[in-house]
Amino acid sequence: MSLIEFGIVGRGWRAEFYLRIAQMQPHRFAVRAMLVRDEERGREIEEKWGVKTYRDMESFVSSGPLLFVVVCVSRDAMPGCTLELAERNIPVLTETPPANDISGMIDLYQSVSKLKGRVQVAEQYLYQPMHAARIAFVRSGKLGDVSQVQVSAAHGYHGISLIRKLLGIQFENAIISGQRFTSEIVKGPGRNGPPESEEIGNSVQDIATLRFGNQLALFDFTGDQYFSWIRQNRVLVRGNRGELSDETFRYLRDFKTPITGNFRRVDTGHDGNLEGYYHQGIIAGEDWVYENPVVPGRLSDDEIAIATSLIRMADYLQGGPSCYDLAEAMQDHYVSIMMQSAIESGEELTTTTQPWAE
Repeated sequence: MSLIEFGIVGRGWRAEFYLRIAQMQPHRFAVRAMLVRDEERGREIEEKWGVKTYRDMESFVSSGPLLFVVVCVSRDAMPGCTLELAERNIPVLTETPPANDISGMIDLYQSVSKLKGRVQVAEQYLYQPMHAARIAFVRSGKLGDVSQVQVSAAHGYHGISLIRKLLGIQFENAIISGQRFTSEIVKGPGRNGPPESEEIGNSVQDIATLRFGNQLALFDFTGDQYFSWIRQNRVLVRGNRGELSDETFRYLRDFKTPITGNFRRVDTGHDGNLEGYYHQGIIAGEDWVYENPVVPGRLSDDEIAIATSLIRMADYLQGGPSCYDLAEAMQDHYVSIMMQSAIESGEELTTTTQPWAE
């Protein structure tokens, strides 16, 4: 694979994921320039990561050829930045969500469509190894026709993206109802590390059902799950020939022959293995259902997923399939917004077809 050279707009914590991936896999990825408007922060990035930073868009885009630009800015700034690059005919891989609200998404979609801009979205949950393995297993047909999905693995649009992929739906409308439940929990780690003392906090749980015709989804998530040592994620997929539950599966080879098994994660570097420490892939029964595209990089699952988005973006620009386009990202965020409205209002709501889905 040829070197993927890209730029970054923004300096937040998400931007550091891309910098770290490029640093750990310099033969695959290279950050060639960054647009960082704060001069002091720009100097810090140059010293830490060795990447040239610029203070304005003109200097940034004139710095040299870039295959594409990753946009890592605030929700409010995301649409304007995406359009500014699209107007210059520069491909964009934007972070999630692409715009803050429904009207902002409609405006952005219509503007990008007029410009015929090449914009994809870095939705990484679909490419995290175990989620990718589950999606591949469902698509293999072993579970038959999927009628129900229960996802407790990610908030908002991330969770909806997994629901859509596991159900195999596109832009179908949904009838949504939901509720919120608050309970106490001993606080666990956060982005800044483990807790320094015991502290009791509130755990806010959002639960919603989404009915897409004859298919049902249950969304169930509390923000504690991202870091908590005592709250785990859960995924259930039910089809007419089988069921997938977290890391186990069961299905009928024929009407009288049940098959059961587990998703087995394969990592090197254990015991006497001398290949180095990295994630190789996931096996279900006798079959590989997921193979890590960035071996032998020593990356976390989330970093593997982000690196996969970079690879798929490069493939897309070279004539390959869309990796996760603007319409999909907007649909997931739109359904998420409607879901939050249903939870907060206590009313049953129905989504309607939006311009990006027509």
